[in-house]
Amino acid sequence: MPTRLDDEHAVTLRQVVMRMARALRQASADEGLTPAQSGALVALVRLGPTRAGDLAAVERLNPTMLSRVVAHLEGQRLLERRPDPTDRRGQVLSVSALGEALIDRLRERRTQLLAEHVDRLPEADAQALVAALPALARLADSLSDGSFAPIAQQRADVPPVAAR
Repeated sequence: MPTRLDDEHAVTLRQVVMRMARALRQASADEGLTPAQSGALVALVRLGPTRAGDLAAVERLNPTMLSRVVAHLEGQRLLERRPDPTDRRGQVLSVSALGEALIDRLRERRTQLLAEHVDRLPEADAQALVAALPALARLADSLSDGSFAPIAQQRADVPPVAAR
């Protein structure tokens, strides 16, 4: 019989992931960026030059929030904004050299933080984490592709989000 995550383990996994994410996000805060700002910048590094509307969709930001994020990042010279050559109403956003350097610094800091803390764990725990990486990557891919919404809707026993 396949192993499935019961509710208690699902709650524990969520809590652990959120605690880790908060600890890693602190590196962005140390650079003066909010989670939305660092997320948008990382997405632009990954995607390359991107229309503003597409970035909003990828990062799940409403237009007002995206406008604020872009204005801050542009004001810090971390991204550049150009008119979209295919649609005058749109804009294409790209990361500046300064923004690339910042993201490199953040990635290095976060990687170092994780490595230092994993090194402090018992060997068996470190090995278990390494063994779990492929499964965690598949889980992250599944959550990122937007397919999680229909899954939640299919489960009649799932209470509204506010209840959790």
